Amino acid sequence: MNASLSQTSLQTATETAPDALLASMLLEARRTNKPLHTVPETIVPINPKAAYAVQDVVARVLSETGKGEIVGWKVGAATPTATPACAPLHKATVFESGHDLSPSFCRFHGAEAEIAYSFAKDLPARSTPWTTEEVAEAIGAIHAAIELLDTRFVAPDTQHNLSHLADQGSHGALIVGRGVTTWRDFTPTTLPMTMLVNGEKRYDQLGGNKAGDPLRLLTWLANHAIERGRPLRAGDVVTTGSTMGTLFLEDPSDICVSFEGLFPVEARIGRPFCSQGE
Repeated sequence: MNASLSQTSLQTATETAPDALLASMLLEARRTNKPLHTVPETIVPINPKAAYAVQDVVARVLSETGKGEIVGWKVGAATPTATPACAPLHKATVFESGHDLSPSFCRFHGAEAEIAYSFAKDLPARSTPWTTEEVAEAIGAIHAAIELLDTRFVAPDTQHNLSHLADQGSHGALIVGRGVTTWRDFTPTTLPMTMLVNGEKRYDQLGGNKAGDPLRLLTWLANHAIERGRPLRAGDVVTTGSTMGTLFLEDPSDICVSFEGLFPVEARIGRPFCSQGE
């Protein structure tokens, strides 16, 4: 979790950016691995646009200092009609199924079973918004995914929701299962899901994502990402929100999420690495 953020890069990125102070605080928390206990009321983002401005500053510095390029997004919504919210995901936090995540990668391991989509075509900037069907045509596959919630604050859900949105939407890591190209055959809102933790079934349910139809989220994101200067590209993965809330795991944990008809996604969370020769 402790990114190698140089003081020079941090200062350059935050001197002229909107909401620079909060971005600087979040970057410093990442650099030092010391969480923030509070955000002064005067710098809490006043609206989602302000929170996204902070995200953009943080994302640029992370890309420059070791987290890699943006390879996807997380997107979700509180209800099927609520305006979605999103955050960019960096290469260093997105993994294939079967990944062993070191104990120190996240301070919190808030596991969420999610459905993700990977894109086969670019959705570049243009004069008219992308339509739902056009976005659908660009999708390459559907995937089972596990997102791990984390935070640069002292604990989850301790700050104003816009402060958590500014903190990359509380993203820690994303583990993505193998894709299925016949994604139109699935109805995510009623798709059966099970989650096993250390072999024990913790969830067994139908659907559960409070955002409703993920295509609505993907269409919104395709147009929003253009406004952010980073349109969706072929190869991007987008995860569409939790189907079961958040389950905070104790280390170590082997986790497996299965959606009916999709390849399962597995991860080992917090297993200490063995030294050579053990």
